[in-house]
Parts: sequence; structure tokens; C-alpha cells
Amino acid sequence: MVETTPAVSLEDLAPLPYQRALAAWLEANEPEVWRWAASAEAREEHAAAVRAELLRNSYRLDAAAHPELHSHAQVAAQRLGITASVTLYQAGDGAMNASIHFMPGEAHIVLSGPLLERLQGAEMQAVLGHELAHYLLWERDGGKYHVVDRLLNATAADPRADASHLQAARRYALYTEAFADRGGCVACGALEPAVSALVKVQTGLSQVNAASYLQQAEEICAAPDMHTRGASHPEVFVRARALRLWTGREPEADEWLAGALEGPLDLGTLDILGQQRVGAITRATIAQLLQRPFLQSEPLLAHARRFFPDFKPPASDMPPPEAVPAGLHDYLASVLVDFVAADPELDDVTLAAALGIAEALGCAGPLDQRVVKDMRFPKRNLTRVKREAAALLDKAQSQHQQTATT
Repeated sequence: MVETTPAVSLEDLAPLPYQRALAAWLEANEPEVWRWAASAEAREEHAAAVRAELLRNSYRLDAAAHPELHSHAQVAAQRLGITASVTLYQAGDGAMNASIHFMPGEAHIVLSGPLLERLQGAEMQAVLGHELAHYLLWERDGGKYHVVDRLLNATAADPRADASHLQAARRYALYTEAFADRGGCVACGALEPAVSALVKVQTGLSQVNAASYLQQAEEICAAPDMHTRGASHPEVFVRARALRLWTGREPEADEWLAGALEGPLDLGTLDILGQQRVGAITRATIAQLLQRPFLQSEPLLAHARRFFPDFKPPASDMPPPEAVPAGLHDYLASVLVDFVAADPELDDVTLAAALGIAEALGCAGPLDQRVVKDMRFPKRNLTRVKREAAALLDKAQSQHQQTATT
């Protein structure tokens, strides 16, 4: 049985590590577009467009006609520390949902579908709090997270966008929803109504047992390598379990959420930050190979500088490499085999060193295949090099030392 947990407070609500890292990268590496998106002119243009769209396409829910709804909004705003004016609207017929339109000092929340009929009390506070948490995030730190959101949305709509930028936009949207879910918990004061509201919005049901669904979410998320397939919102079972871990102040809450939203590091699904991680792993792998002085030949160093123009061999011995995600195994095997072929004068010494590194990284099998297939290296010779690898490296080290002392 899943035990429910006491609610967390506003002090626990902070941007997630991915959001902070991506904002820092964009501000540092895209300064011109960052300045434009953060400019007062751009913000005013955005606000004017939002106001016009709201008035044309929705019905404003005045406080006099909907006092209970506005009372829930006031409670949610107070618990989130938001002093901006909150205006509520009802959109035309459609599925149950809610969205927020952001303007500095103003939060405009649009309800759609039968939310007013299906959600009760704290559940409505959770939904309104979820939307207000978007506002809280976008106002934070001088509005930089709103700048990130606008930049990524504009990029995703551009047909010239790189795949890494599209992945970044998707993941940032997923993390933003996870942050807003946490805000919904703070706004309603408990885990259960936040979860039941999520399930009601997904299913359209009038009654939901939150504890039962939390148990269901545990069963789903127990699957190995489980991660979301959502494009803009994580699946509700992911969101429910993430909230349970967070409200329970479980130490692994952020780490589990990152795994669920990002999945394993894979060359085919890299975002901007993933590219940085793979670049660092690639540099470390090359440094591991070339840390031995007898492998620092001109051809190998020149090849390393094709990857990183500022590459220099490490000044001291490096700790052994750690295993990398399976999605990088074939890529790193390709990197290593390129170095094996880069200096024929080193004979089998580079291969002997690469085999040891590949074993530690977890890509020994792909490297074997690359050596045999790409280099047309006979399997019996590969078996011999594996058997004699330690002796080959010791001999090369000894010869280098002798040369250095003469």
C-alpha cells in the first residue's frame, strides 16, 4: 500500500537542475537572441498578442459570478506567494484542461471542458496552483525562465532547428510541467488532491481514488528503463510518482525524475546539454588513451586535435574510466578504432591500449566488431593482441623510457 505524505511548502519549490543548467547555457552561448527575448519591446509585443487572443476566444469568469472559483485562486496564489492579479476564463467546449497566459504582473488562466463541474475544493486549487506555478517560474530570477521558454518555443517552430534544440525544447517543457505539478501540491496543501486532479483531467472521471492510483503508478514505474514518451507533458503515472517522491522528501526525487524525463543518454536523442556531456566523455576517452607517453605520437595527437583543437595529453595519470550508457557504446568504439588506425607505426600497441579502455567503458564488443569489420583485422590476430595486451604495453613503455634516457 502506498502511504500518502504531508505537503511540502513554498520553500521547497525551486527550478530543477535541468532548467537551471539549460538557462545558463543559453544565456552564455546565445547572447544575441537572449537579449532580444528578454527585451522590454519583445515582452510588450507578447503581452499585446496574449490579451487580444484571450478576449476573442474565451469567456471571462468574473469574481461576482464565480466567487468559489476565485476563492480557490486566491488560496493558491497566497500559498505560492504570488501577488499578481489573477484573471480566470472559460474556453469553448473541449477536453478538460487548463492553461496560463503570462504577462508581467498578470496571470491569465483559461479553463476548458467541464473542470468546474468535475473538480472539487482542493483539486481545483491544485489545478489553479499548477498554472500559477508557471507564472511563478517565469517571474523568477528576472524572468529568465520565461526567456528560455520563448526561445525554445520559437526554435521548435523553425524548420531549420537542429535536432538537439528540438530535444531541448521537449525536455524543458516536460520539466516545466513537473515544476508546475509541484506548485500544484503547494497550492492545495496535500498530495492526494493534486494526484486526483491529474487523473480526472486525463480520464474525465468525476471520482478518483488517489491512493489507488499512486499504487498503480508504482507498478508501472517499476518497469526497468521506464521513461516518458510524452511530447510536452509526462504521462500522469510519471507525474504522480514524481509528486509522491517529492512530497515525501525522498533523496532520489530529482534523480528519478531526470531519469524518467530524459531516459538514458543516447546519441540518437541528444539535446543541447547531452551534447556537452558526450563531448566531455569523448574528450576523457581520448585523454585516457593518450595519457601514456609512448602513445603521444604526432599522428595520434593530430587526430585528437581534429576532435578538440585545444587538446593536450593529461599531465598526470587519470583514474580508470567508468562504464558509459549503452547508447554511446558504438560511438565510442568508433572513436577508439579511428585512433587504432591513425598511426600504423605503433603496430598493435594502440589497439592493446584501446581494448583495455573499451572494456572499462563497456564497449568491448562493439570495438571488437569495428576492428574486424572496419580495419579488416583478422579475428585470430585480435585474439592474440588481447592475450598479449599487457606485455605489449609494458614493452612499449620500456622502449620509450630507454629512448628518453639516451
